[in-house]
This record gives sequence, C-alpha cells and structure tokens, in this order.
Amino acid sequence: MVEVVMEEVVVVEVMVGVEVLEVMVVVELVEVVEVVVFRLNLYELKEGRQIKPYTLMSMVANLLYEKRFGLYYTEPAIAGLDLKTFKPFTCSLDLIDCPMVTDDFVVSVTCSEQMYGMCESLWEPNTDPEHLFETISQAMLNAVDQDAVSGMGVIVHIIEKDKITTRTLMARMD
Repeated sequence: MVEVVMEEVVVVEVMVGVEVLEVMVVVELVEVVEVVVFRLNLYELKEGRQIKPYTLMSMVANLLYEKRFGLYYTEPAIAGLDLKTFKPFTCSLDLIDCPMVTDDFVVSVTCSEQMYGMCESLWEPNTDPEHLFETISQAMLNAVDQDAVSGMGVIVHIIEKDKITTRTLMARMD
C-alpha cells in the first residue's frame, strides 16, 4: 500500500493484515475515519471476529454510496491479507463506490495515469518483500516526478503475514 504525500493522507490500520488508505480533504477526513472506525467496531461486536478485507471494501463502498449526491471527495484504496489463507487483497473505489478488485496492484487519485504505466511495466508476481519495495519505490518516484501536483514524497507499506513494514521516500521538491 502506498501513500502520495501532498494531500491530507491517513492510513487507518484496522488490524494486522488489513489497512485502508483514504485520501481526502481535511474537513471530510475526520468524519469518514470516524464512521469507518465506528462501523468496524460494530461489526466486530456483532460478529465476534475481525473483518476480512472484502467485507471492509463493501462497508466503505456502502458509506460512499450513501453520500452519492453530496460526495465525499475521496478515492480509497484497500489492501490486506486474508488472515486464514494469507491471500492478498487489493481494491480501489471511486467517488460513488464502484470497486475495482485486482490480483496485482491498484492506484488511485493523483498521477494515477503515470502510476498505471510504471506499475504495469515494473510489477512482477511472487516477489520477495525487498524486491517489491524497490519496484514500488521506482514506480512511484518516477510517476510522481512526471506530475507536479502529486506531492513531495511517497510512503510505502509492505504487508506480510506477520508484520507491516513502512518506509518513507522523499521526492523532488522543486
């Protein structure tokens, strides 16, 4: 999971293995995060178990669809691992909740056209975490360099079975 640092970005860690990335304006940030955390707590109380990434995607999609006439200006990306099978899950949602679930990678928000091109050319399946970090770093930094509004750096989250590794990279600042 990757953050582009310019807009207000927050990563809400739902549990080990599942993360939600929300990119939005500051005013809506507090409301959306509070609603998602509230619904997650209700889910865990009612079901008595931790939420799966696919269910989290449905929950966030429902939240976005509720506000389809007065939009939250956010394009969340959800990445995580199924805690039983350790199968990776990646998806992104648009403003009115249309999900795009893929097996390889998702991109959203600023410089997404550049990111798609770079990710498609550099991404390889079944790579080790260090090589995956290098691939993400090269794709993101090259994409950010092509778009002036993209930000000043990248935060990369590598989700593994037993840990989440976070690294921050600085980009051009001109």
